Order: sequence, then structure tokens, then C-alpha cells
Amino acid sequence: MKKGLILVIGLVLAVSLLLVGCASQGSTGSTEAQELSSAQGAGGTLTGFGSQQTGIWVSGTGEVMATPDVAILTLGVQAQETTVKAAQSEASSAMNAVVDALKTNGVADNDIQTQWYSISPVTKWDNKTSEQITTGYSVTNTVTAKIRDIGTAGTIIDAVTEAGGNLTRINGISFTVNDPTNYNNQAREKAMQDAAAKAQQLATLAGVNLGRAIYISESGSYITSPIRLAASAEGASASTPISPGELDITITVQVGYAIE
Repeated sequence: MKKGLILVIGLVLAVSLLLVGCASQGSTGSTEAQELSSAQGAGGTLTGFGSQQTGIWVSGTGEVMATPDVAILTLGVQAQETTVKAAQSEASSAMNAVVDALKTNGVADNDIQTQWYSISPVTKWDNKTSEQITTGYSVTNTVTAKIRDIGTAGTIIDAVTEAGGNLTRINGISFTVNDPTNYNNQAREKAMQDAAAKAQQLATLAGVNLGRAIYISESGSYITSPIRLAASAEGASASTPISPGELDITITVQVGYAIE
């Protein structure tokens, strides 16, 4: 009698646990189905349900030409002497003269920024001892100068070259726009128009209707070709010609469109 009762109770418990498990799975499955349906109804990427993307995804490019109004000049001095102290002293005097020339020609203090300063040994190979020996020390001091009046760039290059003498090193010049907001707006508008045209063509080819944009991502950049100069007191001309040309400002957008 007792054994029979135990078997009946065990069977009831097993059936109860089985029913609870089925109900739990059914509830979970229903929730997942609702979430999936909601994500699909939004017309976008199904986040959390794999990497599948719905709709039409394209990239658009907008490009405008800009006239630069700022020149960035990279220049400095380099001195070499038998001792560190002598090299530092010579480089310091030359750099002070260069900075004074920049300021005299309209470059503001906050537009002059140190980019590089180094002290390094100068060595050569000694064949007699078969080893590297130190013959002196080199001090390099480099700054960038922001020239807000591009028309004075050539005059400034001449002035700093004369001020620094044979120690002058001019590494290069590049150009930019002080406030690119308007150019960026124009490029952005063209990029979105380009993306919309591509998406519409794809929708027409596929025989579907193009819906609203459901995803937009932007990236932008300046495309510049800096002029490389190699100037010194001995090689400088009476007037250094500088041609700023134009900047190509490009913005790229990634856009996802729903399909209706």
C-alpha cells in the first residue's frame, strides 16, 4: 500500500514539473517573438538577432572646393657643436631670432607652438678602434606658425630664413580653412543627395518602394597636398613664392533606407 502511494505521488510531481517547463518555454518564446516583430516593424537592423540588415544600405559622397585662408608653416633651427652647452646656446640664439621675426611679421604668440625639441649625439665610425665615437652634439628646435594672412607667407619665410641664418630649417607648409562650417554643410548636403540617388536607383532596379532613412553615419576629412620647402640663408630667393591653391573637402555618409 505504501509503495503504491509513493509511486502515485512521484508520478504527479513529474507531470507537474513537465507542465511548468512547457509553460516557461512557451512564455519565453512568445516574448522573443514579440521582440522580433517589434524590431522588424521599426524597419532597421535587428539588434540582438544576428547581423542581418534589412532595407537598402548605401554610401554617399559630397565634395566641395574651398579656398584656404590659413597657412601652417613648420620651421625651426638646428645647431651642431662639440659640446651640448655650446649647441644649446647657438640653437637658442637662432630660435629667438626666428620667433622675433615671426612676431614682427604679424604672427601672434598663441599661433606659435613648439612641436619638437631634441638633443642628440653626433657620431662617426672610427676605423682604427672599430667603434662608434661621439664627435659632437646636435640640438633641433621646431615650431609651427599659423599664418592667418596667407599673402604674407612668402615674406615671413624670407624673414625667418634671414633671422636664423644657416641654422634655419623650414620643413614644410600646409593650408587649411579657419572656419569650415559652410563648406562642410555644402559637402554634407551633396553627400545625402548622392546617397538618396543611389538608393532610389537600387529600389527601382529591385522593383520595390524606397522608404525613409533609418540609419545615418558621417565621416569627413580634408584632402591637402602640403608644399615641401627646403630653405636656408644661402638658398633663399629675394621673394619666396607661395601658392595656396584649393582644398578638397569631402564628407562621406552611410545611409540605410527602409523598404516599403
